[in-house]
Amino acid sequence: MLFKNPNAAHAPYPIELARVLNKETAQKSKQWLSSWPLLNSNATPIWSMTGTANALGIEALWIKDESKRSELGSFKALGAPNALINIILKHFPTFEAEKILLGEYRDQLAEFAVISATDGNHGRALAAAAQSSGCQCTIVIHAQVSQERENAIAEYRARVVRFSGNYDESVAEAERMAKENGWTVVSDTSYEGYTEIPRDVMQGYGVMAAEAVEQFEAQQQIPTHIIIQGGVGGLAAGVYSYFWEHYGTERPTFVVVEPNQADCLYQSALQGKASSATGSVDSVMAGLACGETSKIAWNFLQPSVDYFTLLEDQDAIESMVDLAHGKYGDTPVVGGESGVVGLALLNKLSAKNQLTDLGINADSKVLIINTEGATAPQLFKELTGLTPEDIISNQ
Repeated sequence: MLFKNPNAAHAPYPIELARVLNKETAQKSKQWLSSWPLLNSNATPIWSMTGTANALGIEALWIKDESKRSELGSFKALGAPNALINIILKHFPTFEAEKILLGEYRDQLAEFAVISATDGNHGRALAAAAQSSGCQCTIVIHAQVSQERENAIAEYRARVVRFSGNYDESVAEAERMAKENGWTVVSDTSYEGYTEIPRDVMQGYGVMAAEAVEQFEAQQQIPTHIIIQGGVGGLAAGVYSYFWEHYGTERPTFVVVEPNQADCLYQSALQGKASSATGSVDSVMAGLACGETSKIAWNFLQPSVDYFTLLEDQDAIESMVDLAHGKYGDTPVVGGESGVVGLALLNKLSAKNQLTDLGINADSKVLIINTEGATAPQLFKELTGLTPEDIISNQ
């Protein structure tokens, strides 16, 4: 399913949005995070997928590969840690931002505590950042989160609490526990009265866009289309805001893609306001299994996203296999269930001869983001027939 957004504007980046998310603050976040030993020092690569581009009938296809960001295996390594730095600076204004994740204030932070709900990657990133800084961390997971993902969070010494409801209900449970214990919620979704911390999470995601702009300018290239995963909308808002501010009226076409059963952004576009998903929400694309649109993110997406689209779980699984095996002779990529949806959308529309519905033609240059690697390695092997190590050795 595909919906063309009548509210999308190819106009200068609005001043009111720049007060919330902007390139200057994204660059500051990039500097703060650069000192964290868990992040790789170089920008994540942008693979040129020439074979797949030829098969799709387009000029270029690029994949920015966030599986290379850190040992955490996903783009979430930018969001929660950036928010945690900002939270700590608010409580301890004399601290130096670059030293927080180096653990230099460990003694002062020993009693400071944060909490979050998660499908996996966000909680793992927060747990890792909390461990590095020396503060306490509790992560609430819902019934559908796998034991494998729970173990990955626990590796970073967070207290993990399993809740019997779905993701959105676990968000409410985390907020309840925070109020009861005097902890700070570090969520990537916003709701009434809670926008500042999700803003800082989204600003961390802008680091990806800052890197990509520099990488493309070095090659004297500009993408015509950028396809981003849905979820609650924070990733798309953080990335698209940077590209919109940088390119202004000449910005690329922005596309959002979600699972059919977790279509909160698609429904928001239809209704013209932040709305809820209509399906079961449960999806193999676990990081996108979100039922409620982040209101602060929607402020950015409603005027900028040109197309909202939906996928079946099987579409994602097939594209995981394509990337893992380097179909069409392209570089093999460790693309997780939620990481591959940009490629899955292109493959689905191409098979139906509907790429033109997104304005994609032989002259198009498309950027997609592999937002995660094999963050659930056992599931990854079951779905692709390969281990991450197999794929990396072939890169």
